[in-house]
Amino acid sequence: MFALVRRADVVDVIGAALAAKAAGEGARTIAARLGRSVETVRGWLRRFAARQETVRHVFTGVLVGFGVDPAAPEGARSAFADAVQAVAGAWWALSSRWPQVGKVSCWWAAGAVTGGILLAPGWDPRTAETINTSRP
Repeated sequence: MFALVRRADVVDVIGAALAAKAAGEGARTIAARLGRSVETVRGWLRRFAARQETVRHVFTGVLVGFGVDPAAPEGARSAFADAVQAVAGAWWALSSRWPQVGKVSCWWAAGAVTGGILLAPGWDPRTAETINTSRP
């Protein structure tokens, strides 16, 4: 289980809500299916929507940077859906390079890529700490 900073629910529950919204579901339907309050789900959706372009940019970069022969995701039905698709594409790219990553959900991986601050206030990937995994 992986939790996001300042969120009571695990990242897979939040990710399920984001994926459902990208597929065209509304907040009330998502909340009822997940057993969460509509206000909570709307909060997740609003926070993600506010940074959808940043999320798309960061995760497309992960896809291109780590994928084995990566292909850019096709355009989706909305900018929100594009961002969700970029998260899934980045997970695929990471899984193709490191098969163990494929044992966790794409949302767990997204939480790890962002250090748990995917939906935290003030997330700015330009100032995020990076880890150099190459050998000297």
